[in-house]
Amino acid sequence: MVLKIFFPQCCNKADSGLLVGRWIPGQNSAVVLAVIHYPFIPGQVKQYIHQMRGQSGVDLTVLGSWSMPKEGQEGMESFLRDLSTIFPQGQWLQLSREMGKIGFRCHVLTRDPNGKLIQQEKELKEDGEGEKGGKGGEGKKGGTKKGGGENKVEGEEGGGEKDKVIFIHYEQRKVMLSQLHPVDNGVPDPQTESQLPQVFGTVCQSEPLFFLDKYDDGPVKMTHWQSEGREGSIIVELMKQASTPVCLLTTWILTLWTSLCSSRILNVRPMRFISSKLSTCLQLSYRTEHLQTVCSPTRATAHNHFMRKANIFVSFFVDVSLGLLLVSWMYRENRIGKLANTLVPAADHVAKELEELLQWLMGAPAGLKMNRALDQVLGRFFLYHIHLWISYIHLMSPFIEMILWYVGLSACLGLTFALSLLSDITALLTFHIYCFYVYGARLYCMTVYGLSSLWRLFRGKKWNVLRQRVDSCSYDLDQLFIGTLLFTILLFLLPTTALYYLVFTLLRLVVVMFQGVLHLSVDFINSFPLFAMGLRLFRSYRLAEGVKFRVLCEEPGTPLHLMMDINPLKVSSVVQTYRTPTYSCYPKDSWLALCKKLFLGELIYPWRHKTTKID
Repeated sequence: MVLKIFFPQCCNKADSGLLVGRWIPGQNSAVVLAVIHYPFIPGQVKQYIHQMRGQSGVDLTVLGSWSMPKEGQEGMESFLRDLSTIFPQGQWLQLSREMGKIGFRCHVLTRDPNGKLIQQEKELKEDGEGEKGGKGGEGKKGGTKKGGGENKVEGEEGGGEKDKVIFIHYEQRKVMLSQLHPVDNGVPDPQTESQLPQVFGTVCQSEPLFFLDKYDDGPVKMTHWQSEGREGSIIVELMKQASTPVCLLTTWILTLWTSLCSSRILNVRPMRFISSKLSTCLQLSYRTEHLQTVCSPTRATAHNHFMRKANIFVSFFVDVSLGLLLVSWMYRENRIGKLANTLVPAADHVAKELEELLQWLMGAPAGLKMNRALDQVLGRFFLYHIHLWISYIHLMSPFIEMILWYVGLSACLGLTFALSLLSDITALLTFHIYCFYVYGARLYCMTVYGLSSLWRLFRGKKWNVLRQRVDSCSYDLDQLFIGTLLFTILLFLLPTTALYYLVFTLLRLVVVMFQGVLHLSVDFINSFPLFAMGLRLFRSYRLAEGVKFRVLCEEPGTPLHLMMDINPLKVSSVVQTYRTPTYSCYPKDSWLALCKKLFLGELIYPWRHKTTKID
């Protein structure tokens, strides 16, 4: 059987003392967390470990002794060995380094049924720094992958031999700060699945143990990854202190805002209907929910809750920063006035192009023979709508610059507000195109459904509304005559209505695609996990998908020495795991359903679904 000892690299040059760590239950493995230096008082060591056990919730214990050779401490190894009687354990690890050598020896003392210690010696020739002797290959182990083949290396050398020992070196800081994620692919190994999370969890939960450094005036001196001084930042600490009153003030303002929005005056039917159709109102409610999550007084203890808060905060910060850059660009060199001066001529140009298009449809478009009377009626009807729209634009032209000046200030709330407002302005400016599309779609839909109903009349069928099916039916001569007459009229009017419907549907689809691009941009900024992606790019060890083992030294007659490196999470998995839940702006229908709607003349609305929230 193989005994695995997870040993931190920071303790390779520690002074002589006691090994503090944890035995992994159900596994023949031990995790070394720190080394308590000599001199020490055993009673104070027991009291300190009991205190750390209560703070961390980890079953900390003294695993054994560590001996670093120094002048004048020749009898230290035997003294540390005798400490096994003061700290009784089922197994006692005794590690010692030799003078002038890189390697160190390992003695495993096991208690027999009578309570006596039986010594088993394993001598390890290994690189104390974990960086030399990088010979051999690599073996990967990720979440559910068994790598390195360590059981084969030591376990196949005779069934009657003593237990083998493998040292697995790890970087304590990276393991403590990382979050292990399960791997979806690969063949699961129950032993590996249970062992790796326990190792990572033991190091992570033992954070109170690492608060004590060598500069503290206490009875216990230790070596761990923060023994040279606690890692921290003055700016981060100041921000933590300032965040509490800022969060309280923001929470109070958001409470007033939500109570105002939920008042009875703003919930009347017209106001509720208008707010449900505006992308700006939806984005405002969405950002309000985000700020309530970030400014919540509840501490983010779980990793997913912390990552959600961090992603929302970074997304909000980047959104506001981009919005301020847009504002500084718009209000420089009188770009608002230039935009207002070009808006009315652009609307006149679009109206002129629509008039020319309608004049073309009222003639013989592409050489098609149209119904003259229906063609003239539809053309004049749409031309009248264009005339009304242009009159409305010219009536609003003196106020356009002022409206754009105040509307541009909304970008201070974020780029997403500016894009949402642009989508609403686009919907208002193209309202006449939407009206043309609705008129043409309704007329075409009535024609298509009328022809399908009359076609069933020819075959002696009818649509049963109650049972939602087609049943047989007998018609008399008058009904067949009227049905044939109506079918002929609708059939000869179909090319004219279909052509108008096709033209205005194409115009409507252009507007919907532009609004869809804006909605996708807003959704991308709202939901993309910027903080998690930053961790993946700059501190990839923080998001671990598993581990991989590098062979440090493999010599005949010596145990295997491995270095455990963290395998970072894939970029696609980061986006999928930490993407912020948001309102979907993607089309619900498939392309086949969309084509069916277009063929039957059903209305196509923008892609924003305000009642569907997805992860």
